[in-house]
Amino acid sequence: MTATTPQSTPKPRSAPKRARSAPRTTARLAAVQALYEMEVSGKSGHEVVPEFVGRRFAGLIEGGDMAPADPKFFERLVLGVAGEMPTLDGMLADCLQPEGHLERLEVVLRAIFRLGTYELLSVDDVPVRVVISEYVDLTHAFFAGREPGLVNGVLDKIARVVREDEISGSGSGGAS
Repeated sequence: MTATTPQSTPKPRSAPKRARSAPRTTARLAAVQALYEMEVSGKSGHEVVPEFVGRRFAGLIEGGDMAPADPKFFERLVLGVAGEMPTLDGMLADCLQPEGHLERLEVVLRAIFRLGTYELLSVDDVPVRVVISEYVDLTHAFFAGREPGLVNGVLDKIARVVREDEISGSGSGGAS
């Protein structure tokens, strides 16, 4: 595989709604781009995270007025997804039909699915409704078609399994 250049990292069509005020939203956007770069270049999370933190947070979106990314949250997301990829992909494959559909998805969409699933599974301080809303917003930033609805449906299905208590009303919410 060949390494990508900063210009080949996908740029969203628009900034996610909360990116002007929420460092975690900006971190999620950067994480989508980092996972994209990891997949197309073959780099590890430990290679990509310092590059983004050190140089590229400022270039996430052209002309965008965004809050600075939360670097610790960004690192947690990217390295967490990288470390849990087989588990995340298994969960996603169970939700996406037909079999093998995950591998045929566009790389950015696959990154969004993996991040949302990881966050539902491993970031307990963010409520389900916030996780799903954030990743649907991110999907709208990159895609104009039916992809946001697909992300909403799949993440909702996963949330009903991994955060059943919260969905049924016995869980408590936290920070975004």
